[in-house]
Amino acid sequence: MIDAIKNVASLSATRGLGSIATDMTSAASGALNASPAVAAGVDAGMSFASVMSNVAKDSINSLKDAEKASFAGIKGTMSTREVVDKVMQADQTLQTAIALRDKVVSAFLDITKMQI
Repeated sequence: MIDAIKNVASLSATRGLGSIATDMTSAASGALNASPAVAAGVDAGMSFASVMSNVAKDSINSLKDAEKASFAGIKGTMSTREVVDKVMQADQTLQTAIALRDKVVSAFLDITKMQI
């Protein structure tokens, strides 16, 4: 399942957006804590594709951490509390990704319904 989600993060490379720097996770997190103009990517020089790529990568990492925590919990090397925290965080990340997907699909459908 995580491999299927990883394919979503690699879409930018397949659509000619591979030249956009995708290793700006620290810049993205810094931009989110900055002023609204910087958070929108105006001054940071970040594109929508790079922000979405970072969100997808963070989501994948959260799901991988939950999966690793589950296996560690089964082995007995991680406490139940830590496993539950990781799984709940992954669930919240998945719900956010689903809501974001629904908004993007809705916006696309609204655009296609517009009259020219």
